[in-house]
Amino acid sequence: MKDNNKFRLDIWGCITLGIIAAYLLFMIYPMAHLIQQSVLDPKTGQFSMTNFQKFFSKSYYFDTLFNSFKVSIVATVLSISIGTPLAYIFSRYKIYGKPVLSILIVVASMSAPFIGAYSWILLLGRSGVITTFFKKFGILIPDIYGFWGIVLVMTLQLFPLVFLYARGALKNIDNSLIEAANNLGCSGLKCFFKVVIPLIMPTLLAAALLVFMRSFADFGTPMLIGEGYRTFPVVLYSEFINEVGGNDGFAAAIAVIAIIVTTVVFLAQKYVSNKNAFSLNALHPMEEMEAKKGVKVFVHLFSYLVIGIAILPQLYVTYTSFKNTEGKIFKPGYSFQSYASAFGKLGRSIQNTLVIPILALVVIVFLAVLIAYLVVRRRNMLTGAVDVISMIPYIVPGTVLGIALLTGFNKRPLLLSGTMLIMVVALVIRRLPYTIRSSVAILQQIPMSIEEAAISLGASKMKSFFRVTVPMMTAGIVSGAILSWVTMISELSTAIILYTGKTKTLTVAVYTEVIRGNYGIAAALSTILTVLTVASLLLFNRVNGGKDLSL
Repeated sequence: MKDNNKFRLDIWGCITLGIIAAYLLFMIYPMAHLIQQSVLDPKTGQFSMTNFQKFFSKSYYFDTLFNSFKVSIVATVLSISIGTPLAYIFSRYKIYGKPVLSILIVVASMSAPFIGAYSWILLLGRSGVITTFFKKFGILIPDIYGFWGIVLVMTLQLFPLVFLYARGALKNIDNSLIEAANNLGCSGLKCFFKVVIPLIMPTLLAAALLVFMRSFADFGTPMLIGEGYRTFPVVLYSEFINEVGGNDGFAAAIAVIAIIVTTVVFLAQKYVSNKNAFSLNALHPMEEMEAKKGVKVFVHLFSYLVIGIAILPQLYVTYTSFKNTEGKIFKPGYSFQSYASAFGKLGRSIQNTLVIPILALVVIVFLAVLIAYLVVRRRNMLTGAVDVISMIPYIVPGTVLGIALLTGFNKRPLLLSGTMLIMVVALVIRRLPYTIRSSVAILQQIPMSIEEAAISLGASKMKSFFRVTVPMMTAGIVSGAILSWVTMISELSTAIILYTGKTKTLTVAVYTEVIRGNYGIAAALSTILTVLTVASLLLFNRVNGGKDLSL
C-alpha cells in the first residue's frame, strides 16, 4: 500500500471531507463572520473601514497594541534568559531532588496564568505579605501592579515552557561536540554560548514564538494587576462586553487586528526557523556530570531559587485556602470554611471543569487520531488542507475565538451560545493541535509494513487501523491528550467570553471570586485546580514510563 497522492472517495476520503466540513462550520465560518462584521457598517450594510480607522486614530486603543508588544517581548526575552540556562543545568549536571524539581517546574507552567497574578497580589499587593513585612522595617518595595508586575507573572509562568522545549532539544546534542569544544579550550559559559545555544537555536525560536503568543493573548493577568497599564486582550474583552447588544463591529475589528498581528509574528518565526533549520542525531547524548565545588553551589542555588520563586504563588495560595477569611481579609485560625463555601456555592463549576474537558477530550483524541493518519498515510491536497487548517488555532488568541464563536452562533438555526456544546467546541478547536502533533510524531515512527501485513491477512483498512495502528500510537496519543487536558482545565480567555451561570468552570469561578474580593473561596478553587493539574501530570509521568516531560 503506497501513499495516495490523489484524492479517492473511499472511507478515508469521506472522513477527510467530514473533517473539512466540521472545520468550515465550527472555525472558518465564525472567523469569516467576525471579519465580515469588522468591515460592514451596521446601519447601511455597506463596506466600511470606519472601525479600523477608529482604532488607529485614537491613541487610547492604539497604545494598547504597543503595550502588549512591549510586555510580550520583555516576557519572551526574560523567559528565554531563565529557561535556557536552567534546561542546560538540568541536562548537564547532577541536581539533588531533580525528579521533584521537574514535576514542580511543569506544575508552574501548566497552571492558569491569572492564578499566578492573584497569588502575587496576596504576596506583593499593597497589603501583601511580603510588602507588609518590609514595611515594618521602613522599606517600601514596588507593588505588583502595572507593567513590571505583568512581566514578572508572565515570565514566571512561561519560562518553564522554554525549559521544556530546550531540555528536549539538548537530548539531541551529541556529547562528543561538547567534549571537542572543551578540548579546544572552549568550556563553561563560553561553551554554552558558542556551542550549545547555536545548536538548539531552532528550538529556542519555536519556544520564543509560543511564549510570545501566550503572553500577547493573556487576558487574566493584565486584567487583574494591570490597573492603568492596558493591554490588547483586556481592551478587546472590554469593548466586546460594552458592545454586546449593540454594534459589535468595533470589537470585531480589534479581534481581526489581533489575528493579523499573531499571524505576522508566526510567519516571521517560521521564516527564520526554516532558514536556520538543521537536524541533530545524538549517538552519545549529553551525559550528566558532578559539578565542581564552586559550580555545584551555583547550579543548585540557581535551580532551587528559580523553581522556588516560580512555585511560591501556588504554595501560598494553597496555604491561604485553609485560613479563616472574611472577604479580602485573612483572619487568625485555620478551617475548611473556604472549601465548604466553594463546594456549596460553586460545586457546579467543579463539575463543569471535569465534564466539559472530558467531553472535549473524547472528541480531541478521536479527531487527532484520524487527522494524524490522514496527514501521514494519506497525503494529498485535501489532507494537506486539513493539516494547515488544524494549526490555525495556534495563531488565534483565545479571546478572539470566543468572540467569533459567540457572534457566529447566536442566531437560529445555529443557536449554540449559552450552551455547554459551544464550550466543548471551543476547547476542541483550541487544544486539538497538541494531540495531533504528538499523534503525527508517533505515527511517523510506525512502519507502514505492519499495517500492510494486517491488510494482506484479510483485515479491512479501518479494522487494521483501529486494531493494529491505533494501539501502537497509544503513547503519543496519551501524551498529547494529557497536555490538552491540563491546558483545558486551566482555560480562561475563551471561557470568560462563552460561559453562562450553568456552564461556569473553575477558572472562571476563580476569576469572578477574585474580582468580587472573596479571596478565601478563590484560594480554595485555585488549590482544587492545582490538585487536578498535578494529578494529570503524575498520570502522564506514569504513562510516559517515568520519563521527564519535554517538548
